[in-house]
Amino acid sequence: MILCVRFRLESAGEVMLPRLLDLLGEFTPVVEATPPGEALADVRGALRYFGWSPAELASVIRVRALALYGVDCVIGAGPNPMLARMAAREARPGRTLVVEDPEAFLRDRPVGALDGVGRATARTLCGYGLDSVGRVAAAPLAVLQRLVGAKAGRELWERARGIDRTPVVPGELSRSLAAEHPFPHDELNPGEHRRALLALAGELGGRMRTGGQVCRSLTVTVRYADRSTSSRTRTLREPTAHSADLTALAYAILASFGLQRARVRGIALRAEGLAPAEGAAHQLTLDPADDKARRIEAVADRARAKYGPRAVLPGSLAA
Repeated sequence: MILCVRFRLESAGEVMLPRLLDLLGEFTPVVEATPPGEALADVRGALRYFGWSPAELASVIRVRALALYGVDCVIGAGPNPMLARMAAREARPGRTLVVEDPEAFLRDRPVGALDGVGRATARTLCGYGLDSVGRVAAAPLAVLQRLVGAKAGRELWERARGIDRTPVVPGELSRSLAAEHPFPHDELNPGEHRRALLALAGELGGRMRTGGQVCRSLTVTVRYADRSTSSRTRTLREPTAHSADLTALAYAILASFGLQRARVRGIALRAEGLAPAEGAAHQLTLDPADDKARRIEAVADRARAKYGPRAVLPGSLAA
């Protein structure tokens, strides 16, 4: 049995996810994070050990998340990751939706509800009258393969029957990293907003370099005094973990908001599209300043690892 736990985090609250994953790890070591706020957990062993039903285990997880971290969640349970995710999308707050009969659960749902079926594929299938999962499941495999291709047709045919062979992979490389800077009061000063982003970009850059990772894009989320948020994403010129490049793009995203005198209560920065650093290409330049900055950054990383995260700071953050 697989649980899909969708934590109801605020847009800037992704930094809580590692703690919530540790909570799931108390019940099973097979936990796969799918940021920004979702996790899959294979709990077959936990159900046998505790003698609980999936709904009972989900209730314990929800109560602990609320009691320890003040975070609510919705939980879906099913025999595989696809059904668990679909159940979680339909579960109501405070309830767990358990899929016990995959055929009955899927039969009347629109074909677009299946994982892996995008708008174009759904349009193609609907054009031939295959507008529900039940009708796709009843269609011959050869027909589906002619419509969407051999491999995609086979996967579609299996998923319409509730078959998903995707495993839950514990410890899989995270696809994003996030950090947040909350302000103690409504912050109207644009200079303080930039200082927060400078610190966040340095933190994320250091974490990625330590983990041998680079990112492809950044997302800046601004949380206002009325609890509303705004988010924007931009892609880097090349995958990188270089703090200077991250900071420059974060500043550009912030400027695009046109905040002026906005009452800001927090800013979050998320690095997305993480990949191993050894597979990333770096465009060489003839600018000696760039090479010097990267050498200084490497020295600063070693100093922080030895003496703490505040051993080396940009001058504007030292005050």
